[in-house]
Parts: sequence; structure tokens; C-alpha cells
Amino acid sequence: MRISLYNDREATENGGESLLTRAECNALRGIAILGIFLHNFCHWLNPVVKENEYQYFQHNVDWFAQCAARVNELFPAHVISFFGHYGVPVFLFLSAYGLEMKYGNGQGKAPDGRRVVVSSFVRYHYLKLFKMMIVGFICFTVVDAMTAGSWHYNVAQIVGQLLMINNFYDQPDRNIWPGPFWFFGLMLQLYVVYRLLLYRRHWGWTVGLMAVCTVAQLFMDPEGENLNYWRYNFMGGMLPFGLGLLFARYGNKVMLVNLTFGSFLMSWVVCSFFIVSASGSFYTWVIVPALVCYASVYFIKTVSTLPLPWLRARIGYVLGWLGNVSAALFVIHPAIRKVFITVSRQGDIYTGLLLYAIASLGAAWLVMKLMRHIPNPKL
Repeated sequence: MRISLYNDREATENGGESLLTRAECNALRGIAILGIFLHNFCHWLNPVVKENEYQYFQHNVDWFAQCAARVNELFPAHVISFFGHYGVPVFLFLSAYGLEMKYGNGQGKAPDGRRVVVSSFVRYHYLKLFKMMIVGFICFTVVDAMTAGSWHYNVAQIVGQLLMINNFYDQPDRNIWPGPFWFFGLMLQLYVVYRLLLYRRHWGWTVGLMAVCTVAQLFMDPEGENLNYWRYNFMGGMLPFGLGLLFARYGNKVMLVNLTFGSFLMSWVVCSFFIVSASGSFYTWVIVPALVCYASVYFIKTVSTLPLPWLRARIGYVLGWLGNVSAALFVIHPAIRKVFITVSRQGDIYTGLLLYAIASLGAAWLVMKLMRHIPNPKL
């Protein structure tokens, strides 16, 4: 059994009608988790540029521009910190893509042929998320209690994490620890939204919800708590999530997939350029998650059409392996970070980062083995 992050059985099937093959989806998960777990280390370092993930701070944009104009040894860490969190939209895109491929084409039924009801659907996906979350939460709380600067949990914070409802708390960034675990509450919300509002409905429902949730952000204070709260919940993730659903339905019609290596490469470069330029203004920053999804798909298509088979195979193997351990790596890396972040804060930034990466990948492999022994929920 392969452990994947948010759509293990929802991964696409190979075939002419699919925009992405199962292997390409797995490689995309590898890219996404690579950005996330490296970002979640680098952005905790004081000399490194901070990201605009939940709010838009012009200061961070100007800071990154200054660092790009005077490149030094910290520049790779600046890039990872500023852009690495966009692995999250890629996961949202893949999750919706997989959900629609499984449920939207008439295959989303229980083993006995019954149509999946809302309560069964939500229960099934909650338990899938809980299976991943609880392993990482236990590991983190133990490590956190044994290291300096431990978090002082209250009952509401613990219960909120176990039920995955703490995204709804006032100032969620002050109530969720470890920080990356906000994603579990976000995904549970999106599962509910998918089943109630988008499942087997006209594409207009998806586009309308994407538009409302995205445009509403433009009327909020870029640095305000309202925008922070909005993006901590399903509204802030609707753009990439909805895009994944639409790509599952119409991907081959809206995106050219029979291009050459050079065309895919140029498309990826152009998308990457727009990501960087759009990140410089609040009014275009809100659509960057969609651009990241496009760029990621084009990058995978570029790798899939590399004219050098040996290089294509090796890149595919590395990204595929990362995709296989992505669930375990996502839940375990906060605990490993707590141990090795002190090395980088003492001045050996890349030494600490390298030790963190090695330890996280090794721990993820072990956690993946453990997770295989936890029974899967039944629909």
C-alpha cells in the first residue's frame, strides 16, 4: 500500500482522458512536500525573508526584492522561505483533482453499490485525516515537551486539533500548534464543501465559489486579521481546490497536454515569471496559488518529456519517492524541526537545514511504515 498525502485512493488512473497520470500526481506531491517542509524550517530563521501566506505585507515583498538585488549565500533560504509555502495550494489542487476523478465520474459508491451519503463521506475523510494527524501530533507533543520553549496547550486547543475545528477559533494562528497542522482543519472543511456544494454539480457552482472567495479578499485589509482568518479556512483555499476539480473535468480541453519538451519548458518558465511578478502586488497576489498550480503541472509535464531518458527516470524516482512519503513527512517534520532549528539559529544555517532534511526524510520513512499498520477507514 502506498501512503500519499491527501488523495491516496483518489489518485488518477492512467489513460488518455486524464490530464495527469498516477505517477505525475505522485511527483507533484513530491514537489509540494519538498517546498513545505523546507519552508517550515527556513521561515523560522531571523535573517531570512518572511512569506506572505495568510496576509500580504509589502515589507516582505520589498525585503525579498532587496535580497534578490544583492544575492549572497542566504539567497536559497530566502527563496524557500518566501515561496515554499505554495506547496499547500498544490496539495489542494491534487486533492480536488483526485476527489473528482473518484467521485465525480460515477465511481464514488460504497462497496455494496450504495450512493455515498454526506455523513458517511465526511466520516470517512475525517478518519483518513485523523489517521495521519494523530501520529504526528503525538510525536510532536512529546518532543515539544522535552525541548526548550514548549507550547502551553489548553483543553480547547487540544480538542480543537483532534476534531480539526481549531481553524474556526479566533486568531487561529495563535491556537494551532504545530503550525502546519492547520491544514487538517482546512482539508476537512473542503471535503464538506465538495460533498455539499460541488459534487456532481454544474461547473458554474465551482467557478462561482472560487470567484466569490477570491474577490472578497480584495476588500480586506492586506495586513488585517480578517484576511488572516479568511485564508486559514476553506475560503482561502477555494481557488486552487476549485481549479483542481475543473482540471479533473476539463483539463485536456483547457490545457494543451500534447506539447513538446521545449513548449512545456517555456510554459513553465512563463508561469514562474508571472508568479514572481504577481507576488509584488496585493491585487495580483491573491491569484498566485492558481499560477503555482499551473506552473507545477507544466513542470511535471516538462520532466515527463525530458529528451534524456536516464535523467527523466532519476528525477521521476526522487520526486515519486518524496510523494510516497509525503503524508509521513508532513506530519513528522515539525517535531524534527524543533530539534535541529537551534543549530541554524546559532549561525550554521545550512548545517542545521541539512541535518533537519536528512532526519526528517529518515523519520518520514519510519513513520510511513508505522502508518501502514493503522487500519484504514471504510466508506
